[in-house]
Amino acid sequence: MQVAICFFCIGLYLNKKATKKTVTSTTIDSEKIKTLGISKREYEVLELINQGFSNQEISSQLFISESTVKSHVSSLLSKLNAKRRTEAVKIGR
Repeated sequence: MQVAICFFCIGLYLNKKATKKTVTSTTIDSEKIKTLGISKREYEVLELINQGFSNQEISSQLFISESTVKSHVSSLLSKLNAKRRTEAVKIGR
């Protein structure tokens, strides 16, 4: 029983370590974003997209629903005249 608990704890630790996202070295230019007319929340969403987070992960990071994240992403794509999330990040850089 103790061996099973030990392996369970090791598994939890390794899973947490493996699923942890790393921050990318590039950053979004906040001055450029201001000129594009993006809201503060849309900027936060764009930053998290830049770091590689999914909509579900962004919603849990910002404590908003996933549908709200989708709305922000849609608004970002429209305001930045981008077709994809990666293109929006490139424009933001």
